[in-house]
Amino acid sequence: MTNIAALGNLCPMASSPQRLDPDRRRRRLELLAALADAKAARCLTQPERLRGARLRELIATRRRRVVS
Repeated sequence: MTNIAALGNLCPMASSPQRLDPDRRRRRLELLAALADAKAARCLTQPERLRGARLRELIATRRRRVVS
């Protein structure tokens, strides 16, 4: 006998997720929406921070080459 029988028993558990109570579901959706807003705001400012980090790294690399 193979593991197919064991896998067959797990499939119904995976297809029927436990229902959340309405308050918990509402709080979860609010949290996910807030996280999505924070991520969108972070993505707007990220290019400037990345550009600054790249410039600092270039300057440090050039200083290392000159000193060495």
